[in-house]
Amino acid sequence: MQEISNNTGSAIREIFGRDKALIGMIHCPAFPGAPRYRGAAMDTVYDACMRDAEALIEGGMHGLMVENHGDVPFSKPEDIGCETAAFMAVVTDRIGRALGVPLGVNVLANAPIPAIAIAMAGGARFIRVNQWANAYVANEGFMEGRAAEAMRYRSALRAEHVKVFADSHVKHGSHAIVADRSIAELTRDLAFFDADGIIATGQRTGNAATVEEIEEIAAATHLPLLVGSGVDRTNVVEILKRTSGVIVASSLKEGGVWWNPVDIERVRAFRAAAEPALGA
Repeated sequence: MQEISNNTGSAIREIFGRDKALIGMIHCPAFPGAPRYRGAAMDTVYDACMRDAEALIEGGMHGLMVENHGDVPFSKPEDIGCETAAFMAVVTDRIGRALGVPLGVNVLANAPIPAIAIAMAGGARFIRVNQWANAYVANEGFMEGRAAEAMRYRSALRAEHVKVFADSHVKHGSHAIVADRSIAELTRDLAFFDADGIIATGQRTGNAATVEEIEEIAAATHLPLLVGSGVDRTNVVEILKRTSGVIVASSLKEGGVWWNPVDIERVRAFRAAAEPALGA
């Protein structure tokens, strides 16, 4: 494979102190300003996030990601209000102080600049970005990669310790714009634009990437690869054999539904299932 990036470290090892990590997702309830917010006291919102965080860590996850998934329908990056970053920074800080585990941030839709600000304010170690390079047609409309402005913003904040995990062939959209380029080429573009890790996804929330797609992405990059959708206790071992970690959400919720609270027994069962593939 031709070298296109001098990033030779492992962000997973650096952040988690291990070669394979289980990352649980905090799907935050709707924040003020979002259509589904109905006036709940902020402590009620924060407490719901904390309960999920505690259940995920007690059940055996190595780290967490904070995401504004309750803010459906998601705004494009330029339309996300300052209030979203403020509320997410409070959630991230409270969880970090209480649990002392590695945290990540994902601001939907495709908003790395607010995510970097939240990570700096709340002590998170990484962000997830759905479209880092190139462009596609998302649920929210035309979505461009934002690597150039995000990396300049990260540099301005002296936030180089905040790592970027970028999706390859991101879910919830059409890739007709780049249909003349292979998934391998699109994956290499993420490394070329200084991502620190790659995420494989399925077609939608809760849908798993295929083994074939995981292997195609893995063969195209030297960066740590994670799977960020559709992971459950039935497929986690096969996925971890091919990757450096997983980001898990819906399958750990009551009834396997993303908007429900985390079910700690599901988390424990998931961790037990994953154990043979985790290593030291």
